Amino acid sequence: MRILSLGAGALGGYFGGRLVQAGADVTFLVRPGRQAQLAEQGLVIESPFGDARLPVRTLTEADLGTTAAPGFDLVLLTCKAYDLDSAIAAIRPAMGPGTAVLPVLNGLSHIATLQREFGAAQVLGGIAKIQATLTPAGVVKQLNDWRWLTFGETDGTLSPRVQALAAIAGRAEGLVAEAVPDIMRRMWEKLVHLGTSALGTVLMRANTGEIARAPGGVAFMHRILARNAAIAAAHGHLMKPGFLADFEALFADPAGGYAASMLRDLEAGGRIEADHILGFLLEAARSAGVPHELHEAAYLHAKAFEQRRDAGRLPR
Repeated sequence: MRILSLGAGALGGYFGGRLVQAGADVTFLVRPGRQAQLAEQGLVIESPFGDARLPVRTLTEADLGTTAAPGFDLVLLTCKAYDLDSAIAAIRPAMGPGTAVLPVLNGLSHIATLQREFGAAQVLGGIAKIQATLTPAGVVKQLNDWRWLTFGETDGTLSPRVQALAAIAGRAEGLVAEAVPDIMRRMWEKLVHLGTSALGTVLMRANTGEIARAPGGVAFMHRILARNAAIAAAHGHLMKPGFLADFEALFADPAGGYAASMLRDLEAGGRIEADHILGFLLEAARSAGVPHELHEAAYLHAKAFEQRRDAGRLPR
């Protein structure tokens, strides 16, 4: 199996590097500056599960455009959801008739977009659970013990290609990979908890513990969670009672310090995945007939922030 990883940053570098260690045939599609850095020092990973310095193959978009027959079996897509359009343009030359794309983006809207671009049969579903960063020195640094990559066919089959990827990834150090027959349900689960934490922490500009300690905060978060679960159920994906109980406990913990990455990005004045998380859930709530005034307020809040950010009016 020939694999192309779009980027060699925090996620692409970690997952792709671990696959290289396992003996997989991986090429990294990177910008010229990162290509030069990788040529000089290799792909460097610092991790609780073992450090690595790996020689790797790289291509730039210009290189890929001049390759007549790239012959990749799988493209690993690890970009932010707001970079999806440019990512599609970058990988298009690598997408042959039998090439699968495995996106591990937040949300669900990217699945339909990729299916429109490349065909439903070529798009897998995927979830990444990892905390990692790319340091200014070009080191992929894993920040905790999260190392999970879950994937599957959107039609629920355990195809030969996902089983082949699972077999390769199963040999990788510092990686727990699983091919599953219910990836769409699992992606909805992630959206329910991510959407609840993003909506609550962005709208309140506070972490879960701070919200829980405020009057009515626990009930507020539980109401959002219940509505997001109702949205998922209306779209054919019923949340399990144990799943909901776990997140009810998380959102009720006054000592909790959890905040969605969207809040951190917003507070840093950066780009946020407002359309892909909050906007998607708002439209899904409307189509499901679920009360959506909280979703509307959070989406408006995020989009107003984007207007202020783009106008250069954020506090310095």
